[in-house]
Amino acid sequence: MVIEPRMRGFICLTSHPKGCEKNVINQIEYIKSKGSIDGPKNVLVIGASTGFGLASRITSAFGSNASTIGVFFEKPPQEGKTASPGWYNSVAFQEQAKKAGLYAKSINGDAFSDEIKNKTIALIKADLGKIDLVIYSLASPVRVHPVTGVTHRSILKPIGNTYTNKTVDFHTGIVSTISIDPCSEEEINNTVAVMGGEDWEMWMDALVKADALSNDAMTVAYSYIGPSLTEAVYRKGTIGKAKDHLEATAFKISDKLKSLNAKAYVSVNKALVTQASSAIPVIPLYISLLYKTMKEKGIHEGCIEQIQRLFKERLYTGNPIPTDDKGRIRIDDWEMREDVQSKIAETWLLAETETLPEIGDLQGYKADFLNLFGFGFPGINYEEDVNENLEMEGLQ
Repeated sequence: MVIEPRMRGFICLTSHPKGCEKNVINQIEYIKSKGSIDGPKNVLVIGASTGFGLASRITSAFGSNASTIGVFFEKPPQEGKTASPGWYNSVAFQEQAKKAGLYAKSINGDAFSDEIKNKTIALIKADLGKIDLVIYSLASPVRVHPVTGVTHRSILKPIGNTYTNKTVDFHTGIVSTISIDPCSEEEINNTVAVMGGEDWEMWMDALVKADALSNDAMTVAYSYIGPSLTEAVYRKGTIGKAKDHLEATAFKISDKLKSLNAKAYVSVNKALVTQASSAIPVIPLYISLLYKTMKEKGIHEGCIEQIQRLFKERLYTGNPIPTDDKGRIRIDDWEMREDVQSKIAETWLLAETETLPEIGDLQGYKADFLNLFGFGFPGINYEEDVNENLEMEGLQ
């Protein structure tokens, strides 16, 4: 079939297998170009099919020659219907890993469930024995709690007061003002249940119980802080409460892992275009201004550049891992530089529909958004028929 991008609001309903393959190959080539990393050997990535999770799997495999198991929840293709982009990303990763002679297997299912945890651990025990790095990179809006059976849904709202600020429709470039009503206590609790640290801790408890973690193992979860400009809707909102919980959980997990001399960390990463961030009011406008500023200063990074730097300059240097006063790894250091943030604060005041094309990088934002779904890559003929029904080798 000929596959074109079909948009509904902040979601693209189609994805392109050739484009997703190109996306994965580009990331692999970047990692190869940066030299080897004396890093992990057996890696579990929970949330391995897109964004930072996919970049972590690629960096582990092609930077450190690691054996990887990826867990994700993606929609397979049907006749006449494309798969979700994470499916095609994982098909491409599996193919490239096989060509490189690397062990790579994948599990598609609800990572919050006991069933998928047990299935993953059985695979680890059968094939790898023990894991020395666990990446936790889930980004789901819904969680069915495995103990209570309750369905929790996360929500993005401020706490206490209505939040009003500028936003942009990145499809049209129209800058407008948006107001978001404050949340209830129940909405905070639900968001923490989905996006906090409870499931990460459950995964680590299950791995320890099964004796599936190596001595000196490490686990890393990903978080975001951002500037004061967005904190009312992000870091001081419902999602911020969940991130607070995630970061506190790292200390709980580390205490449980002391006997293995293993440790849990949270890495605070930079703002990037993701399916999730595109739906957050204010964030697309902020990212557009951020991209423009960081590109002008020559310090712009995408997911793969961020994670390569995290592995090479933070996690696997042979020295103690540097953290901030709250125990977090800060790989958002370039985004949060004073010169970057002061420039964004200036341009934010000037941001209107007419001025944004000049002071922001909305085209870069749109390009990155389309790339998420396999569209917009040079060298791909998007008018030709492609096979949407790709099976995944290594799927368990």
